[in-house]
Amino acid sequence: MRLFWGLAALLLLVPGPARAAQLTDDAGRAISYAHPFSRVVSLYAAHGENLMAMGAGNLLVGTSDPESGPAGLPVVQARDGAEAIAALRPDLVLARPMHLSAHPGLIRQLESLGIAVVCLQPAAPGELEPYWLALGRLTGHEAEARAMAARFDRDLAALSATVARIPAGERRKVFFEAIHRQMKTVSPGSMAAFVLERAGGVNVAADAQPVAGSNIAHYGLERLVALGGQVDVYLAQKGPMNPVSLEEIRATPGFDGLKAAQEGQVFLVDEAITSRPTPKLLDGVRQIGGILYPKLFTDAPEGR
Repeated sequence: MRLFWGLAALLLLVPGPARAAQLTDDAGRAISYAHPFSRVVSLYAAHGENLMAMGAGNLLVGTSDPESGPAGLPVVQARDGAEAIAALRPDLVLARPMHLSAHPGLIRQLESLGIAVVCLQPAAPGELEPYWLALGRLTGHEAEARAMAARFDRDLAALSATVARIPAGERRKVFFEAIHRQMKTVSPGSMAAFVLERAGGVNVAADAQPVAGSNIAHYGLERLVALGGQVDVYLAQKGPMNPVSLEEIRATPGFDGLKAAQEGQVFLVDEAITSRPTPKLLDGVRQIGGILYPKLFTDAPEGR
């Protein structure tokens, strides 16, 4: 009897198999994993930037954007195919839901090789923290991800306190270009619209209709020109989605009828700090705040 109870007590002390962690990605796919991943390929610049920001950059073995990972990291794109990605020996590939629809064969091939694929992309500012925490859990950096989110909230609150000093009647009215072609604007509720709002700007195109499933919205040249004297500042985010120049914007028919054009209040802002779901959105708030209210914010560029 003593032997039986002794063995029973010993069995209670022996740890059982680790329970697999569960995650449902933004494509609705259930992901199970027994332990954090240690070799990661990022197919979206924001994933790499966020891992770097939470101290997990050393886990990256490949990235789609050379500026979103450690110097010298191999650059690989979804279009390079499963073989090129698998050659980096990742145990996790971080993608976006769009990759699942655009490259379904790639996802299947990677998973058939035993490589986990997780598709993440927050659609709204309220999804930033859950997204960052998901990256933290996947890589064993959840505590660091929580700390990163807390810093973001703290710094955003400080910027909001600055903006709160601007009387409502003195808030500047802004048209925020997302794609110059067909004069598309940022979608209400998007990261870029959030940055503009937190910088104290009033979006004159807040009623624009979003393109289904995207962060851009239809507006059109005719509606823009009709705004005329209502547009105090014209912003255009520049980057892969909108490789535009100030000269191209100024050459737009009817553009010189806008108040912003007449007063030299036309600016390009970096798409990477206004649309990517990273803590650098704070830099976007500071940059746009500096454009709109240079007396309250520092490092404001000169009007052009």
